[in-house]
Amino acid sequence: MRVHLDHPSTMKLKQLEIALSDVDSFDDPKIELEQFPTSAHLAARMIYVACNTYNDIEGKIIGDFGCGPGILSIGCSYLGATHVIGFDIDQDALDTCWVNLRKLDIINIDLIHTSIPSLQLTQKFDTVVMNPPFGTRNAGIDTIFVAKGLEYADVVYSLHKSSTREHFYRFANENNCNVEVVAELRYDIPKMYKHHKAKSKDIEVDLLRFSRK
Repeated sequence: MRVHLDHPSTMKLKQLEIALSDVDSFDDPKIELEQFPTSAHLAARMIYVACNTYNDIEGKIIGDFGCGPGILSIGCSYLGATHVIGFDIDQDALDTCWVNLRKLDIINIDLIHTSIPSLQLTQKFDTVVMNPPFGTRNAGIDTIFVAKGLEYADVVYSLHKSSTREHFYRFANENNCNVEVVAELRYDIPKMYKHHKAKSKDIEVDLLRFSRK
């Protein structure tokens, strides 16, 4: 059952993080898709700053590109998005997302099984949010996700390794859009795959806000 939350305009960051801690993550993460869980801590900060600093969530139509189990979509719903559509290539992740939506009694999120690079829509969004693959296994996929987001919205929030910051500054300049680092965060990736040696790994990440000029 959905937890009791304050009105989106008065909700505190900590309350949002606690609510998102009830969202189940990947049952069977796939390394080829670079699937890593987005923690409630990270997701809450991403959506909270988009909503309260920039007014890009409440009352808006949101696209979540590479939604996985849906934590960003659910965060947008909690902070007052009118409608959210999540897109993902992995049906297993979408199945987990459906379970989360039913468990939390959320009805304003729809899901579509599709590849982001091949996405073709007639719909436009007010805002696109995403935690895309970092491009470690599939070079350039992080940039493709951002470019796709900007096809369908004038504002895109995306999480990337801080080491790629200069790359995205160049990307924005070449694609006639603005980009700013709205938060510097740490992504705690747990030991999930056979090649992982440490119990967890901390990665410095940027929350980037792209906007059309």
